[in-house]
Amino acid sequence: MEADGQHGSRWTLLTGHGHVLVEIARNPQARIRDISSIVGLTERTVQAIVADLAAEGYITRARVGRRTQYTVNPETPFRHSAQEGLRVGPLLDLLTAMADTDTAKPRAAPAARMTTSPD
Repeated sequence: MEADGQHGSRWTLLTGHGHVLVEIARNPQARIRDISSIVGLTERTVQAIVADLAAEGYITRARVGRRTQYTVNPETPFRHSAQEGLRVGPLLDLLTAMADTDTAKPRAAPAARMTTSPD
C-alpha cells in the first residue's frame, strides 16, 4: 500500500477515504474489521470514514440481518474543485475492475505486503 518516495517519505496516491470507498465498492458486505485489515487503518478510523462517506452521500448503509450492506452512489461528485463536474463512478469502476482481475491471488493485509526498494 505504501512505498518510500524519492526523499524517503511514505505516502499513498489515494486517501484513507479513497481506500475505504474502493473497498466498499469491491465488497459491499464487508465488515469494518475486514475493511480495516485490507486498507491498513484502525477500525475506529474506518468507522469514522464510513460515517463521513455516508453523510456526504457517497454510500448508503442498510442492515441485512446482523450485517451491514453498503451501496455506493457512483453519481456523487468528487469534493475537490480540481475534479469539478467529475463523478466517482468511473474511477471506482476502473479500480474495482483491476482488483477483480487479480482474484486468483490472495489479498494480504498491508503489513504483510512486500515492498521493493528502488534500485
